[in-house]
Amino acid sequence: TPTVCIGENLKEREANKTMKVIETQLQAGLAGLSDNEIEKIVLAYEPVWAIGTGKTATPAQAQEVHRFIREHIKKKAGNIADKIRILYGGSVTAENIKALMAEEDIDGALVGGASLKPDSFAGIVRFA
Repeated sequence: TPTVCIGENLKEREANKTMKVIETQLQAGLAGLSDNEIEKIVLAYEPVWAIGTGKTATPAQAQEVHRFIREHIKKKAGNIADKIRILYGGSVTAENIKALMAEEDIDGALVGGASLKPDSFAGIVRFA
């Protein structure tokens, strides 16, 4: 399953350019794809500033971007937006997974470094 990862760096976030960066990346990443092809991909919002840093977007920040992504897909491909999976991947831990997953538009997690630590990964998998 193709996974399209998008996300802004710290400078872009601090300059309030997150949504513009995400929109540009979505347009490039989905260019030329049919609605049927879009439906088969997974999108992952990975704020570059959070990868491997121990920092993570707050659940509200992540939800805001995920909602923006879903709305962008809705404009391009209609109801597919409700079917496509949008994952969060930016320093996901056993401590923050429950709050992230409680958000409406976060459909799962793309786990990086925490997947290399069995106890941590188990806590993520068993968060519910």
